[in-house]
Amino acid sequence: MTNNIFTNKLEQPDEETLSTVLGKSYKNWQAVKKHIEDNYGSCAEEWKFYGQKIGWSLKIFLKKRNLFFVTVCNGFFRISFVLGNKAVAAAEQSKLPQTIIEELLNAKKYAEGRGVRIEVKSQKDVETIKQLVDIKIEN
Repeated sequence: MTNNIFTNKLEQPDEETLSTVLGKSYKNWQAVKKHIEDNYGSCAEEWKFYGQKIGWSLKIFLKKRNLFFVTVCNGFFRISFVLGNKAVAAAEQSKLPQTIIEELLNAKKYAEGRGVRIEVKSQKDVETIKQLVDIKIEN
């Protein structure tokens, strides 16, 4: 898996830096945010530093609920979800790509749920993320 580009603890990323690093993929990030705001209301963002190996991640909340984490790579981003039992069951019955469903079902189960990570490089990936956002919020 490709590494996070933001690893310097002293340089907290901002929207301008995010736009620059993502380049053409910034529009994919904007599409994900727009989907959340159009369907569920405003989301909150919080940059958190998790150590030199992991670097900075952008934590996205809806009200006080954690939706997902964003890891920024060079020219694309990765979104990490944790889904509870109801959301995993809903994902299994959804039209998500089979590879995503299998990854969720095979993921180790923690108290918080099962995790899945998706690299967002195309509009197709954005559509997958939108579906996962809907599943997470509605379950």
